Amino acid sequence: MASPEFWFFITFTAGGGAAGLWFGLRWWHWARLIEDTPTSQIRSAAQGLVELEGTARAMPGLPIRAPLSRRDCVWWKFTVEKKGGNQRNGWTSIQEGISDGLFHLQDATGTCIVDPEGARVLPSQSNTWYGSTPLPEAGPPARRGLHLFGRKYRYTETRLHDGDPLYAIGWFATERGAGQASLSHEVALLLREWKRDHPSLLERFDENGDGELGLAEWERAREAAHADVKSNLRAESVQPGVHVLRKPDRKHPLLLAACRQGKLANRYRIRALVGLTAFVAAAGLLGYVFIGG
Repeated sequence: MASPEFWFFITFTAGGGAAGLWFGLRWWHWARLIEDTPTSQIRSAAQGLVELEGTARAMPGLPIRAPLSRRDCVWWKFTVEKKGGNQRNGWTSIQEGISDGLFHLQDATGTCIVDPEGARVLPSQSNTWYGSTPLPEAGPPARRGLHLFGRKYRYTETRLHDGDPLYAIGWFATERGAGQASLSHEVALLLREWKRDHPSLLERFDENGDGELGLAEWERAREAAHADVKSNLRAESVQPGVHVLRKPDRKHPLLLAACRQGKLANRYRIRALVGLTAFVAAAGLLGYVFIGG
């Protein structure tokens, strides 16, 4: 074997083994986390890191609509890719987005709000289809077809739908309308909801009519949201607390999966075994080359 080919082989094998080890240990950690965390019920869940299992439900108000398929859902993520671009024969991402809209997780004992920002989501639906325009003219076809000539754009969209089974691990907190931290969080959530209805937001706060919110206009929107939230919190102060599930910090995850706990743990355990097997195979091959060869 020529020297450049030999070192390419060694580098490729070592890199594959290292990736197998890293992903294998990571997936094993997820499997153990799912199996070792006891499942709580919303009504009696402790404040902090919890595991919940129930059903995804849309919140009242404006629906969450996936931007490519235009289908109602509770969460979405999409990517638009173009054939060629910076890569001569590959696909280049030209647009992508992810939902940050709130939705409910419901179990037999109650309901909590899910804030999906920063979550790792395993969706129930995934579609990939092709077209000739930067945004699809229609949703995914009923039948999956081949990539036809002239269709140089690829659309990928994943979704969680109302009624899907939902498994979740995240930070559980009960908001009771007291304290500046709760107030600030509610203001941020309300502003996020307003941004989903962009025309209404502009109608209310775009005073100069340029189609955008300047700093002063955005500050007035924040002041209006602050006043609305403060009024609502005063009215709800005598009501039971509102449960919220969110991502806690960098160390702890927010995991949302459209499947049951046992199936999810098995999925991660199988992935971990595949990754660790790849590491062992790569280590054995390198050992044979340097020692046994």
